[in-house]
Amino acid sequence: MINIQQLTKYYGKSRGIIDVDLQVDNGEIFGFIGPNGAGKSTTIRILLALLHPSSGKATINGLDCLKDSFQIKRIIGYVPSEVNFYDDMKVNELFQYSARFYGKDCSHRANELADRLSLDTNKKISSLSFGNKKKVSIIQALIHEPELLIFDEPTSGLDPLMQNTFFEILIEEKKKGTTVFFSSHILSEVQRLCDRIAIIKDGRIIKTETIESLRKNKFRQVQLDFVSNTPIPEISLNGISNYTQMGKSIRFLYGGYIKPLLKFLSENDIENVSIEEPQLEEVFMHYYMEGSDKQ
Repeated sequence: MINIQQLTKYYGKSRGIIDVDLQVDNGEIFGFIGPNGAGKSTTIRILLALLHPSSGKATINGLDCLKDSFQIKRIIGYVPSEVNFYDDMKVNELFQYSARFYGKDCSHRANELADRLSLDTNKKISSLSFGNKKKVSIIQALIHEPELLIFDEPTSGLDPLMQNTFFEILIEEKKKGTTVFFSSHILSEVQRLCDRIAIIKDGRIIKTETIESLRKNKFRQVQLDFVSNTPIPEISLNGISNYTQMGKSIRFLYGGYIKPLLKFLSENDIENVSIEEPQLEEVFMHYYMEGSDKQ
């Protein structure tokens, strides 16, 4: 659905994104993660032809994002990180206005989504809170049943209950075959929703992987609680990162061979051992701290 090749954008001498390569398959929820300023929004704006790249190419469903922008906009729904509408319009008037761009009656879908997200469509846009404006943006992106949904930090402003409803809607869309490109810095929601992710740092992709592979194939979160009267020994195993110490306990992410770890455990006075799958946050920090050499 999305194919990005060597995409680069500079703002004068300032870096936007550099040599970004991404492929997003039909029907998957793809997470695009990194902190603010990493290049997520720049990439999305190029996909939407809101920015022109310095070099490289991007296509959506085989259509060139610049040359075929008009056709592309008919098959996508977009939620920006910051939402702005015509303040004097009522919510239902905005949905009717939006539907005319697609030449179809979207009233039933709009009303269904408004009910699920607890949005009063008779209110004026100007009277809405930031969270309710975000609901308007989500519904506006969904009403015409697009083939591709592009979300840039979509849950900001939503309370936890509405976030859960939003996630349920996205999973339903995936079951219909809709592709979702989901930009976020909130790793827990990416872990919950996405099939694959790309990690972007300083404008460059440093890792693309499935969620399950990131969490299961290599890394384990290890916590060791040492006997109270025993000094904590130096641990020099290969494959350790994210090391922290609190009192008589140490915690680290381990990506090395298991035999050296077992040998270390057998040679030291350890009261308790915990080895488990890491959270995505811990894996993300490993790659982010190590940088592009982990690609």
